[in-house]
Amino acid sequence: MFLIQNTLVSLDVLEKEFCCDLDTCRGCCCIEGDAGCPITDEEIKQIEALLPELLPQMTKEARAVVEQQGLSYLDPSGEQVLSIVNGKDCIFARTDHNGWCYCLIEKLGFKKPISCALYPIRLTKVGEYTGVEYHRWDICHCARILGKKKHIPLYQFLKEPLIRRFGRAWYDELELTATEWKKQCAQK
Repeated sequence: MFLIQNTLVSLDVLEKEFCCDLDTCRGCCCIEGDAGCPITDEEIKQIEALLPELLPQMTKEARAVVEQQGLSYLDPSGEQVLSIVNGKDCIFARTDHNGWCYCLIEKLGFKKPISCALYPIRLTKVGEYTGVEYHRWDICHCARILGKKKHIPLYQFLKEPLIRRFGRAWYDELELTATEWKKQCAQK
């Protein structure tokens, strides 16, 4: 792990290659989970403000979930996560006529929750630090293949959401760390 400001960044974030292959997976990470995405109180407030626009576009099942339990719940670890339908589908996921999943929040022109944008990076609490870790999920196999083919490190693929979450100075430090790490590895 590397210490960058107040985060501990996993080596996998620098070394693993990744590039979402939506032509293959069609966004199935939004409908194949076993829990909702982690979400902050601030994000819940932002989504609540959008609910009048979101509700008419949500599935009947998703609207029922929101009515019964709300936008979020605490998962077994005590983390607040978005509610899901049938134990797997995000309440804001919709599928188009070609079988592609899309996010209703993004369709309205807003940014989806940061944990969604950062996936497959997951953030964890590590004492006083935030752990920045790569979460390996079988359904992202095609993204690992495409990332290797295109030689795109995970941190570069997720540049925009990493900057959104941690800021430009943090990302610049991450990039410098990755460059120095690669130099060290090449010298061995």
